[in-house]
Amino acid sequence: MSLAPRYFVPLLLAALTALFALVPWLRWGLVLAVPALAIALYDFVQNKHTLRRNYPLIARTRWFFEDLRPFLRSYIVESDLEGRPFSIDERALIYARAKGDLAAHPMGTELDVYSDEYEWLGHSIAPNEAAPESWHLRIGGEECAKPYNSSLLNISAMSFGSLSGRAIEALNKGAEMGGFAHDTGEGGISRYHRKHGGDLIWELGTGYFGCRAKDGGFDPDLFAEQSADDQVRMIEIKLSQGAKPGHGGVLPGAKVTPEVAEARKVEPWQSCDSPAAHRTFSTPVGLLEWIVDLRRLSGGKPVGFKLCVGMPHEVMALCMAMHETGITPDFIVVDGAEGGTGAAPQELTDNMGMPLREGLILMRNALVGTNLRDKIKLGASGKVHSGAGMARAFAIGADWCNAARAFMFSLGCVQSMKCHTGECPTGVATQVAWRQQGLIVEDKAERVARFHKATLDSLHEIVVAMGLDDPWKLTQHEMYQRIDGARAGPLDDVYQFLEPGQLLEDPDSTHYARAWSCARPDTFRKVFN
Repeated sequence: MSLAPRYFVPLLLAALTALFALVPWLRWGLVLAVPALAIALYDFVQNKHTLRRNYPLIARTRWFFEDLRPFLRSYIVESDLEGRPFSIDERALIYARAKGDLAAHPMGTELDVYSDEYEWLGHSIAPNEAAPESWHLRIGGEECAKPYNSSLLNISAMSFGSLSGRAIEALNKGAEMGGFAHDTGEGGISRYHRKHGGDLIWELGTGYFGCRAKDGGFDPDLFAEQSADDQVRMIEIKLSQGAKPGHGGVLPGAKVTPEVAEARKVEPWQSCDSPAAHRTFSTPVGLLEWIVDLRRLSGGKPVGFKLCVGMPHEVMALCMAMHETGITPDFIVVDGAEGGTGAAPQELTDNMGMPLREGLILMRNALVGTNLRDKIKLGASGKVHSGAGMARAFAIGADWCNAARAFMFSLGCVQSMKCHTGECPTGVATQVAWRQQGLIVEDKAERVARFHKATLDSLHEIVVAMGLDDPWKLTQHEMYQRIDGARAGPLDDVYQFLEPGQLLEDPDSTHYARAWSCARPDTFRKVFN
């Protein structure tokens, strides 16, 4: 009877161990042979892993290479343009700008300009060198006593708890140095957000962290107390985010450290939930009425909401509610499905939510088509990492942009894809103290500020090259993309861009006729005639 392969490695190691023990000048080999034999024998008898039971010791190489796979792909296998979610070229651009290095590229573009991976912005024969050196955006309507003069690029929502305390510190210090805003994420305002005094956009998710009542609902008094801080410049209601739209969650008690509990205004070491839906409202009108309350409670600061667009009829319902009530948010941030997160169910990440381009165009069309666009500022978030990316967002309707992962790269993130494990090697997305030691706040804050400035400088160069006075002059007519293998054209050859009032006057002439017909201001549900 032949010997099964599962016996080979243990028997071989047992024989080598005996040999090393009997031959004096080979006894140094016991240092390797004895531990290897112990592991092989353990694998041989354990019951959890078939591979390790059938191929003791050597099966472990599978997990070794599986752990190395992301790094091998990133640094050896993938080309400069292939990496996901960000390619090597994209990351290299951010690193260079953060470090103050020359962000130049030799020998021309590596993109195939005759494929759909290439799209371009039309430049002018007469570049406008007289364009202002920088631009800011006033956010806040007539109802706001304290409007905000915003940068055109701000740090998107990332919570303390998902990011380390040192990462939050460096981001906020960089924001203070560069004169731009730092979105808190839904985890509340931590001591690390406050330490350096950078402008904050306070995000309110369904867990109402930072203004959470004992029963998990919204506490208006606590909100008023927190929002009165001059460091808080705007309030953002999170309806959904691109990476996991429509998904709630529970933070296990083991992760609710005293620092996390302090920021979230919950009890330490007790689990706390973030429901999928808000408790303070359930209808479009209800959301707008809550916006009025938040604006009043905050002393007149701008209030808006962030969402990843899902159902077009819900966007139409919100616009109908604005018309019916006369209430408008000060801003809306559209988050694309390509947006990132520390952890999310993969099937939601891969299969739900509208990408930024389509979502932003839909939101722009809904506001323009209902004559509301001039009352509301539009932000764009979703893989924005460059001046060109910002210019594309402006061309389809954005007033400013937010970025999250790009600022993480400026901190030193290497896209190790360990965010959800707590094992981030660069100290950015971890709460493990020793892993944070390498992240020096003062150094990384300078990198954050440099990346921000260099990216806006790049946007400025593009606006000048296009012969424009400012990025808000960019339209869909100046942005071109491939329609098929033989044709290219401006973006309005691909998407419909509505005229002012078109939804109010003639919705049947638009692509949104069906969504408009089943939208109502008093419900987010479809209403069929």
